[in-house]
Amino acid sequence: MAVDKRNIFLTNTVDEMPYVSGSRPGKKNFPIRNVSSHSNFIQNKLQQCYANDLSQKQVAAIRYKEGVYLEFSSAPEHDLAIKSLENRQQGIRLLNVRKDEETNTIKATVYIPGGKESYFLKKVEEYADELKLTPTGNPKNNDLISSIEDVRLAILDSFWIGALDTIPTSQPEWCELWLRYDCDRDDEQWNASEDDITRICNENQIAIDSKHIIFPERIVKMVYANSEQLKLLIGACSYITEMRRAQEATSFFESLANSEQKEWVDELLARVTYQNSGVAICLLDTGVTASHPLLDKAMDLSHVQSVNSAWGSGDHQGHGTEMAGISLFYDVKHALISNSTISVSHEIESVKILPPVGENVPELYGAITEQAVSLAEIANPTAKRVICMAVTSPCYNTFDGSPTSWSASIDNITSGANEENEKRLFIISAGNVYPGEFGEIPYPDVNTLHCVESPGQSWNAITVGAYSDDIQIDDPSFRGFQPVAPIGAISPYSSTSEVWESKWPIKPEVLFNGGNMATNGTDFSECPDLSMLTTNYRPLSKQFSTIWGTSSAAAQASWFCSKLLEEYPDIWPETVRALMIHSAEWTDTMKHQFCIEDTKTKGRHRLLRTCGYGIPNLYRAIQCIENSVNMVAQGELQPYGKKSMKDMHIHTLPWPKELLRELGDVPVKVKVTLSYYIEPGPGEVGWKDKYRYSSCGLRFDMINSDESLDDFKKRINIKMRGEDKTDNGDGTSGSDRWFLGSKNRDVGSIHSDFCELSAVELCECNRIAIYPVVGWWRERDYLGKYDSTIRYSMVITISTPKVDVDFYTPIITEIGNVVEIDIPSNF
Repeated sequence: MAVDKRNIFLTNTVDEMPYVSGSRPGKKNFPIRNVSSHSNFIQNKLQQCYANDLSQKQVAAIRYKEGVYLEFSSAPEHDLAIKSLENRQQGIRLLNVRKDEETNTIKATVYIPGGKESYFLKKVEEYADELKLTPTGNPKNNDLISSIEDVRLAILDSFWIGALDTIPTSQPEWCELWLRYDCDRDDEQWNASEDDITRICNENQIAIDSKHIIFPERIVKMVYANSEQLKLLIGACSYITEMRRAQEATSFFESLANSEQKEWVDELLARVTYQNSGVAICLLDTGVTASHPLLDKAMDLSHVQSVNSAWGSGDHQGHGTEMAGISLFYDVKHALISNSTISVSHEIESVKILPPVGENVPELYGAITEQAVSLAEIANPTAKRVICMAVTSPCYNTFDGSPTSWSASIDNITSGANEENEKRLFIISAGNVYPGEFGEIPYPDVNTLHCVESPGQSWNAITVGAYSDDIQIDDPSFRGFQPVAPIGAISPYSSTSEVWESKWPIKPEVLFNGGNMATNGTDFSECPDLSMLTTNYRPLSKQFSTIWGTSSAAAQASWFCSKLLEEYPDIWPETVRALMIHSAEWTDTMKHQFCIEDTKTKGRHRLLRTCGYGIPNLYRAIQCIENSVNMVAQGELQPYGKKSMKDMHIHTLPWPKELLRELGDVPVKVKVTLSYYIEPGPGEVGWKDKYRYSSCGLRFDMINSDESLDDFKKRINIKMRGEDKTDNGDGTSGSDRWFLGSKNRDVGSIHSDFCELSAVELCECNRIAIYPVVGWWRERDYLGKYDSTIRYSMVITISTPKVDVDFYTPIITEIGNVVEIDIPSNF
């Protein structure tokens, strides 16, 4: 296995200088081909696939009696012209698209009906015909044919979504069949697909479940089949687009007797090793049952506390223990059904902040939170701590995104405003939409109307929303119910900030798994099968419970942060936050839900305000590869003098310039994330103005390829004056290239954006400026904070889809003394 590489932490890249205040669409990456040889190769491949006599290598291929299935593959690290592979008028259907992580290729399975075999052959002939060049001088159908690296007859693998080792062998397993139908022709068109697969299963004695799940253009059915039966189904039914292994139902574990649940727990414990890395997740909740067998080895009773000793420290309601199971294992159900050994290397702390009876006075929430954090730190002073709180208040909330006293208190806690600059990492759930809110307002509109709950307005904390990753319902008590959301979509439970005023922070910043709701068309309900399995607070009666919504999502986010701290124990909380958000991406489903009109002011704005920056990826956050390199800079500057701006930083990055020049027009993506903590404004008087709530704001900008350093500095100064409102400078040069743009990203205290340039364009863009904008430190100089410093973390990633590019080595060579080490690849 190739040696994986640590993130690169930059030093000595900053020029500090005094301040005078004052996205391009992505290009498709297709290979450059020799037209003559490539057309002959693809033509021969197609003819072999259409031949009646199968060679020895093709015996595993699956044929359909009225047509043929083909699998098209891209070149490694290149795109495939996916849209051109389908022609609905000809009956040629694109069934599925998959990324092969091992080969870094895109694969697409296409159905060709009988009599249409000449369709792609004709495309190749036109590509090879020198008399049919396009006005730009390219061969006709150039994108389509040049993007194809290989064509083969489809086999079972071509329809399988997920790890290939999960395909059933000779032993039948429950599998999901995803069937296509044309919803634009007839709302009930899915009936034909369901009737056909049901008939085929009955004729071949294959068990098929009567339930179905309907999505636009897809219906999902469950069959109990082995590999040969799955091949038979593909060969007999033209509606099948993909197959997946059915998930083990959460209700299976919940419905077991406690003695049987205990057997599952004991089996898991035999595979778990507990060790303390010095990292702790501190849960502020209903308490924790520390004696639960899955938790007790990861908990020190002296670190299980309560803000009120009269309440006791045990869990009186269950939510805290449920949070603990997810925080410790990330996915308890996966841990149970896995055969792998599991290493648990962080500790769970608990401080009970909710009373067993009644509720806290709202005005005390901030004080109670501060007290809870203090208790945890006194009891365990050396821990690298992630604080997690999935307790929110919908009743005492602001609905425009402005701060509450509770959220401001958390900004105080995280920034160390009242102490010796002690920074803290804080995770907060966004708050839940509940089933009773679904009625006349459909999903996901109800999510956009339910705004993030207090204290989720906190600028410094990471507010976590939820996405859905479960659609299978096996619980017989939910017969007739369907999942509300498709896989990869925003969870029906997740609240958003779309209705907030645009000047307030982007919330939630990230999404983790929050499960799904069930509906029968009229009623909406939580459902165990669509929730996450976790630990029960009364293990003598029951080992397992379920949790859902932004609570489970926040617990998973805490686990994610703990892994970053274990790998990089000396990084700042601001850096952990930056790496998590920097690694996040939106799913295609999220884009289809909210980014229909793909503009900065509409679709992208809505996507950002509902889904944050997407779903984080620990592998991307924790390491580099040759053609995708993360660079991290941690710095500190003094933004103001008395009633004036003071300093700015310009980072000169160790760009691989020679390599970039050689790459020429190859597309390279640059992503930048800037993270810092603000101190909240002293009192609510200024909270209606974004500059007055925050002590200081920072921004980033990147030099343009045709811009001198002096011109870059002048442009940044113009931006400063524009933010100050005392000057009308626009400072817009270069802003079009960024995907989100400054108006979307420049709110709150974390800013993330990306752009794509050609390698040669990027060559001279190796300077990034960090500069301040106005905050109350400067405006309220009488408070004596104008000469304070602010520290920040910046993550920069340069990446290209071209597989044979090594950015990592020249960057390492330039900066020197950075050591490569192995990073575990199982994230």
